[in-house]
Amino acid sequence: MEEQDPEKRPRRVRYKGTHPKAFKEKYKELDPTLYGDDVAKVMEQGRTPAGMHRSICVNEILDFLQISPGQKGLDATLGYGGHSAEMLKKLVPNGHLFAIDVDPYELPKTKERLAAMGFGEDVLTVKKMNFSSIDLLSQEVGLFNFVLADLGVSSMQIDNPERGFSFKVEGPLDLRLNPTSGKSAAEFLKSISKLQLEELLIENSDEPHASAIAQTIAFHLSKGKKIRTTTDLQEIIKEALVYLPEAQRKEEIKKSCQRCFQALRIAVNDEFGVLDKFLEKLPYVLAPGGRVAILSFHSGEDRRVKKSFQNLFRGGIYKDISNDVIRPSLQEINSNPRAKSAKLRWAVRG
Repeated sequence: MEEQDPEKRPRRVRYKGTHPKAFKEKYKELDPTLYGDDVAKVMEQGRTPAGMHRSICVNEILDFLQISPGQKGLDATLGYGGHSAEMLKKLVPNGHLFAIDVDPYELPKTKERLAAMGFGEDVLTVKKMNFSSIDLLSQEVGLFNFVLADLGVSSMQIDNPERGFSFKVEGPLDLRLNPTSGKSAAEFLKSISKLQLEELLIENSDEPHASAIAQTIAFHLSKGKKIRTTTDLQEIIKEALVYLPEAQRKEEIKKSCQRCFQALRIAVNDEFGVLDKFLEKLPYVLAPGGRVAILSFHSGEDRRVKKSFQNLFRGGIYKDISNDVIRPSLQEINSNPRAKSAKLRWAVRG
């Protein structure tokens, strides 16, 4: 009698053609760490592998934070965990990193990924919470020797069409960092006036065609048109900019789509309001001499960080701050074009 074959793992779903179209079928994107050779090839081409995130200014951040074993730190925006992994290497033995994020989907994946690297709960505590509540965390665990906040949206959020962060692929017009809370971008658009939308596009993304775009969106909504998907919004932006000369229209539509999606994302997640609360509470969760580094990707974010650091420095709360913004190296930008807009600022608690 033949022996029974051991239980076999189910084969992955097959798809037509050479490349999958549905994101759920893209097994490499859903777990890119299993495909090291493919990931290396993509990164050599100066691209970010889908489903992954490449941390920015890692060396510059580590040089400033001066992490040593036994310290207590906070990664206020865990994301994919790239920065956390490097900070944890500096903390062991006897140190501890607390890491927080609002994304209920990516958070457990990152915790599992870091655990597989050897960073278990003895050195790492992961919590789902907004960084505007760092005071509550500090009340529970004490003051931190260092804090890092990376204000950028993670690449794996952008790459997943179900999250609605990108106009390049169709998906629900959502844009929430935490899709289980608050209004989606589609719902948000229905709740504001034309004037409010125009002001939002200018304030959040310096959109030069804000008036035309806001007017076209308001017109379609007034006629009962549903703006439910990323493609719906992209088509309306195209319609709004039809008056532009044909030679420049395609590129200008692309830029306006990028800016409008960014503006809506900032609004839907109240990113500026949350950042202001974080900056206000930040010095009071730092131990004396504690260090903080903040990586921003938008002029509105950087302006808030700069003003907060300057005001608290003049008030004697910070004893030192970065005089100039720190940019990624040309080598890093060539390797990872998504780093181009990054700005790093730091401060030291008095």
